[in-house]
Amino acid sequence: MIPILKAIAIPAFVLPMLLQSCAERETDVALGIVMRERVVLTATGNAIITALPVAEGSAVAAGDVLVQLEDAVQQANLQLATARLSEAEADLERVRSGARDQEVAIAEARVRGARAVYEEAETTLERNRRLLEGGTITQARLDQDIARRDSALAELTGAEQALAEIREGAREEDIRIAEAHVAAAQAQVAAERTRLEDLTIRASRDGILDSLPWNLGERVPLGSPVAVLLTGDRPHARIYIPEPARYGLGVGDPVSIRLDGTEAVFEGSLRWISNEPAFTPYYALNQEQRSRLVYLAEVALPAEAADLPVGVPVTATLP
Repeated sequence: MIPILKAIAIPAFVLPMLLQSCAERETDVALGIVMRERVVLTATGNAIITALPVAEGSAVAAGDVLVQLEDAVQQANLQLATARLSEAEADLERVRSGARDQEVAIAEARVRGARAVYEEAETTLERNRRLLEGGTITQARLDQDIARRDSALAELTGAEQALAEIREGAREEDIRIAEAHVAAAQAQVAAERTRLEDLTIRASRDGILDSLPWNLGERVPLGSPVAVLLTGDRPHARIYIPEPARYGLGVGDPVSIRLDGTEAVFEGSLRWISNEPAFTPYYALNQEQRSRLVYLAEVALPAEAADLPVGVPVTATLP
């Protein structure tokens, strides 16, 4: 036994070199997965899902309806805003067009009636003044006649001013006020229409409908994800670079990507690398690396990698 042990013994000065070589080989690779750009569409209201017209995994184009939220209340709000806009527009038209002939005739008739009442009150007052001199009536009665005459004069003056206002038409300030009411009503209609359209969740980009987190008939809270799209013409690899290999790497450096379980190798380039380290993810752990820090990075893949499935583990060979 002793001679055999002597035959396989490793000199002390060679062991550190071998360990260093193994460590270097370990830092030449980075583990990760195939990813695509994700677009998360969220609920625009606290509402019930009434339609899911597209199945998960289907290809969609920008503008396709993915989720329909209940919109009965918002439909009513839009109708109410539209009715208020019609009312404001009608008021503006009335102010601009001025009074109708019938309104002018009514105002003239009120002036004539007020003038007749005033003339009658004035005549009665003059007659009673003479009667007061003869002692036929009292001063109190004459005071009542004076008050009645003054009231009739005020009514006549008001009727004449109203007639003048009708004939002159609306003031410029009134027209601007009516125009402002129309503008406000138009803005309200636009806002309510936008809220209604937002209840129809549409694809913002071409891609693949990856998931629908909620089921038909469920009520989703405001801001909750309701559809997830995978977009982009090709995937990319998200890898975790060991800390010893971080130094010397930069955007644009070539990186070879190999899918686990296959011999396929894709030549990509480093397009982004984080400046902040993170703990090693679960799929990159082993007994010796549990506490090793890594740097998240993304590798742009070539066109021939366009059909790679998302979520497949990969191994990246670093330069």
